[in-house]
Amino acid sequence: MALNCGIIGITNTGKTTLFNCISNTRAEASGFAFSSSRSNLGIVSVPDPRLHSLAALVKPHKVTPATVEIVDIPGLTRGSSHGEGVGNQFLADIRNTDALIHVLRCFDDDRLPHIDGTVDPVRDMETVDLELQVKDLESVEKKIEKMAKLAKMGEKDAKRGLEVLQVYREHLESFQPVRTAPVEENARKYIDDLFLLTAKPVIYVCNVDDASAVTGNPFVERVRQALGGKEAEILVIAAELESEIAELEDAADREAFLKDAGLGEPGVNRLVRAAYGMLNLISFFTAGPKEVRAWTIRKDSTAPQAAGAIHSDLERGFIRAEVIKHSDYIRLGSESACRDAGKLAIEGKNYIVQDGDVLFIRFNI
Repeated sequence: MALNCGIIGITNTGKTTLFNCISNTRAEASGFAFSSSRSNLGIVSVPDPRLHSLAALVKPHKVTPATVEIVDIPGLTRGSSHGEGVGNQFLADIRNTDALIHVLRCFDDDRLPHIDGTVDPVRDMETVDLELQVKDLESVEKKIEKMAKLAKMGEKDAKRGLEVLQVYREHLESFQPVRTAPVEENARKYIDDLFLLTAKPVIYVCNVDDASAVTGNPFVERVRQALGGKEAEILVIAAELESEIAELEDAADREAFLKDAGLGEPGVNRLVRAAYGMLNLISFFTAGPKEVRAWTIRKDSTAPQAAGAIHSDLERGFIRAEVIKHSDYIRLGSESACRDAGKLAIEGKNYIVQDGDVLFIRFNI
């Protein structure tokens, strides 16, 4: 499965700069408000040392990492949900994402004026949240009207649907996101077809100046205080610095610059890990002389479901999975050595795939 993350925020927060430091494509960053007329799409290879340690043993012709799709969505502003600025046309792009990366400007720069005159990441966060909530409220109210008609016609499930939708409406009217509404998991089916914007999980990225890349700054502390108690994932990234580092072709140079900046790893690594954790995703591997590859599945997926991530025929004709733990493969050095040592397990349709499993799928169609 391909994970799709949308980068959102108000204009001039550094969204496109962040996109450029994590994506395999480059988009033009501008200091002018509403200068972009379209969303930018890029692909990020998921950094996973386990994949490369496996490839070092197998020595395949090709190594293919798991990937994440990143969509850089042009800046929103007050009134975007009602057509102000250019943001309204991109709300549909947000609907198509699995998760959101909300970039907050946590730096001062006289060369890059803030659309509201002053830098205030908490205000900016509230501005974007409100626009998404207003749009969601419109969607919920429209469905309430439809559900009410069905209830009058005697539709059995409509009454329960109305009760659940009323909870969502009241929650949104209280300026709260759909994802935190007090609704049981099995009742969320009543909004599944709406693809609500504030139902999506969010990672908050505090975009800071170079000097604040390691320790953060007072802007970051204000964001942490505002999100306190909300179990929000907050990352501090100096997007401009990391974008410059990402442009270096030599891996040793990139590592040296990261070290000089006091950073142990690129921000993309932390972002991808956060996105994986937020969406309950894991990776498994396939290994052979032609290719060593990482695949993305949801936690608690069965072996046939993992096979389906490779190809639908493998799930349809699934017989069994031969499973080796990554740590065993690396320690023993080969598939045959794992088999001889009794570290290759034969698993059936009910096996729950674990993060880092190396799978060999047997199937017949």
